[in-house]
Amino acid sequence: MTDHPSQTLATFASQLRFSDIPGAVVERTVNLYVDWLGSALAGKGARPVESIARFARNAGAPGGGDAEILTDRSRATPYFAAMVNGAASHFVEQDDVHNGAVFHPAAVVFPVALALAQATGASGRDFIAAAVAGYETGIRIGEFLGRSHYKVFHTTGTAGTVAAAATAGRLLGLSPLQMLDAFGSAGTQASGLWEFLRDAADSKQLHTAMAAANGLMAAQLAADGFKGATHILEGAKGMAAGMSSDADPARLVDRLGERWATVETSFKYHAACRHTHPAADALLAVVAQHRLAPEDIGHVTAQVHQGAIDVLGAVTNPVTVHQAKFNMGTVLGLVAHYGYAGVTEFEQYFASEPIVAFRDRVEMALDDEVDRAYPARWIGKVTVTTRDGRVLSGRVDEPKGDPGNTLSRDEIATKLRRLAAFSGAASGEEASALIDEAWQIASQERVGSVFRAAQFA
Repeated sequence: MTDHPSQTLATFASQLRFSDIPGAVVERTVNLYVDWLGSALAGKGARPVESIARFARNAGAPGGGDAEILTDRSRATPYFAAMVNGAASHFVEQDDVHNGAVFHPAAVVFPVALALAQATGASGRDFIAAAVAGYETGIRIGEFLGRSHYKVFHTTGTAGTVAAAATAGRLLGLSPLQMLDAFGSAGTQASGLWEFLRDAADSKQLHTAMAAANGLMAAQLAADGFKGATHILEGAKGMAAGMSSDADPARLVDRLGERWATVETSFKYHAACRHTHPAADALLAVVAQHRLAPEDIGHVTAQVHQGAIDVLGAVTNPVTVHQAKFNMGTVLGLVAHYGYAGVTEFEQYFASEPIVAFRDRVEMALDDEVDRAYPARWIGKVTVTTRDGRVLSGRVDEPKGDPGNTLSRDEIATKLRRLAAFSGAASGEEASALIDEAWQIASQERVGSVFRAAQFA
């Protein structure tokens, strides 16, 4: 069979070995894994997550499996563990993001990697290799599908399904042709639409739950000889044909094995849609430079890219915490008042009178420079008009969490502790123990329980 982009990418994912991965990429992947654990633990108790977990329990999942559901420490089959952990890790809006792909890899990659590694007794090295295979695959598919795709489709649900298949296929030891079959079965199930934001529906957690579960299923089917479409990405009736008007197949194989897109992935500092972060950090810079109190600010214009308007513009009057995380005015109000838009700030204050009043003083405006840079760079620009008539400008070229302005390991650990405490998923002592264990994932001979060390804390 003549090589083509889907096949080349599948072959790369199938044949990737831990020894092929540069040390800096391994270190970054470990950091991304520990960061993901915080988001997964934070989903404990969330109504949409608990609903999906009940579905899994009713389907007979827990009590008979080798994979761990992190929110309640029960056991399940890899399929259902990946489903529930995938839902949990995309709830508080602090999971990672790749700017160029506009894709949240961790929420669909690590639930699968952890579930299958625990079930198969895989080593930490194979765990890391599988995660990198998923990141590299999903990021390239997100970039390939382009800006037109993201306008309607939630890339984490679509590209994420194939990323999950790549992760699972690598752990299952699929051959290149079997991996291509897995891609085909994953791609035909890829889904996720942005319409849910308009009425505060729970679909975002369903997107990651099913991307993880369906990708894992696609790989397991391929291992059993199930055939999938061989040109699922770039074919005449493949994903791009149905989901994009600006797809670029060259992005699928862009410097495979040379350019490691995994290290380009950003951590999320604020607990909100990433499209709000650049403006939030720019506003924080203005507030700090000019020592502004919230009541000093009369109006804020966030100068943004079109993608931000497409996603955030649908939410004008947020009625839930999750919907508020997709409202620019709410996020800027929280950072102006509290210096941070974290999980606690959203829970306690998103509908408070001061935040609602500030929200109504914020607007978004399309900025040509910001839009041209997007999605490769997410520039933050704001114009602040004070109540005494001053017009102040703020700008950040790399929001906090981007590779050039990244989180340290101490900051990642602090974030995990905060998220575990927020949901009650782990005590402070347990969180510290599991963090210490998680940093060592790459050297583990066999990937076991995330809470193994925490049991003795």
